[in-house]
Amino acid sequence: MTGTRAFEGDSKDPSLDEKHSLDINVASADRSHLEFRKDQVDTGAQLVAGGVVELDHAEAERIRRKIDWHILPLMCILYWVQFMDKTTLGSSAILGIRESAHLTTNQYNWLGTIFYLSYLVFEYPQNLALQRFPVGRWMSFGGLFAVRLILGMCEGSITAGFMIVSAMFYTRKEQTLRVGYWFLMNGTAQIISGFISFGTLHIKTEGFESWQWLMIITGTITLATALAYWFLFPDSPTNAWFLTHDERVKAVARIKDNQTGVENKHFKMEQFYETLADPKTWLFALFSALDNVPNSLTNQRQIIVSSFGFTPLQTTLLGCVDGVIEIVTIFTGVQLASRLKNSIAYVGVIYFIPNILGVFLVNFLPWENKIGLLFSVWLTGVGTTGFVLSLSWLSNVTAGHTKRVTVNAIMLIAYCIGNSAGPFMWQAQYKPRNHIPWIIIGICYVICPVILLVIRFLLRRENKRRDSEPADDTYDDVYIEVVDADGKTVQKKIDKEYLDLTDIQNRDFRYVL
Repeated sequence: MTGTRAFEGDSKDPSLDEKHSLDINVASADRSHLEFRKDQVDTGAQLVAGGVVELDHAEAERIRRKIDWHILPLMCILYWVQFMDKTTLGSSAILGIRESAHLTTNQYNWLGTIFYLSYLVFEYPQNLALQRFPVGRWMSFGGLFAVRLILGMCEGSITAGFMIVSAMFYTRKEQTLRVGYWFLMNGTAQIISGFISFGTLHIKTEGFESWQWLMIITGTITLATALAYWFLFPDSPTNAWFLTHDERVKAVARIKDNQTGVENKHFKMEQFYETLADPKTWLFALFSALDNVPNSLTNQRQIIVSSFGFTPLQTTLLGCVDGVIEIVTIFTGVQLASRLKNSIAYVGVIYFIPNILGVFLVNFLPWENKIGLLFSVWLTGVGTTGFVLSLSWLSNVTAGHTKRVTVNAIMLIAYCIGNSAGPFMWQAQYKPRNHIPWIIIGICYVICPVILLVIRFLLRRENKRRDSEPADDTYDDVYIEVVDADGKTVQKKIDKEYLDLTDIQNRDFRYVL
């Protein structure tokens, strides 16, 4: 390679083929390396540039444990709170909100839908904000301080932000587990909400109903969590307050093998266009949309269980079982996927089987068999594991910060579309058996595992193609300018893992299966 090429962002070197279509100009012919501007590379590059980081397994594990202790509890609590907030509608249905507000079936369905419509509209702006502003501060404001009227708009930052944070701090294998850990807090929220709902049924105050007490209690918990998040949650490993400078360097080096870096605040249009042209983007989006049509059960489940003949008190307590099932199945699913190499798709497929069985039983069991029907409904909660695995899988197979932000937004927009459409299946004329919505749910549960297998097939084929390609040395000799301890501007070499390359640009990238 001849000449120094500076990463300018306004023209392209025609000598690079399309898979390396970065904006690099030839600046001179007397040096033999690539120069990148600091704003074009990963933020972690400035910490590790020019140095050799010695990191043995024990030290890496010590730093991982320190990260776990400082961010994982906050992530779990916040995910628990945000899920509890958005599912208070389902709990309120048993506590009397429909009768108190004189809601028709369609009006109640709209209350479930409007949250996701707002979520959908603001999902991409939220992801752009997550790239532009400090992640921890933005999630604190965007997801918690806002009033419930704009809850859907604000919660668009939470799942997307957590996917970004998980990729910043953890290795690929660790991401699968951590995404599972914070997502299974949805189950914890169902259990705690069940007990809170049970308690509020016993509150007797004039002019103030049980469902209103539920809103006040959950809102108070939300506000307390917001304050803790604002002050305690770090934005990235490059500036985490609980890590020393040496530990920050090692935390960045620890995730080098991910080939995804930490983050980049500069929006890159070429990565945006690449995301739109990447087939796996739309396969993950289709999976997300179809898998979340059944998620309308979140606000219908207690109504359905109540229709089997259970009292409001029994229904609120039985809702806790849904939470236990979600916790157990997600935990076992992510453990299997992290321990068995290249098994994410297969594990996801296996966990959809109970869902299909549950839909079959709830349609054909005698209506008098309320215990059998109850267990059938519980079975349909096992497949949540598939969606959790898809979130961690998407993070594992996407590189380039702008591309990650964009693909996260597209998948979560699809998530909103599925959740927005789902509630309208539950029409009064279908009660009590609800055969039509259950059939639609069953179809979704059959198609989703097929999509997972198609994604795996395409990624496996791409890995084989890259294995057969000649070695790519385009980015083997790259430098950026940094200020040393003496205040002098010097050039330091950085590895390609910190160049904010996409999974398509970096031919050394291999997809997790």
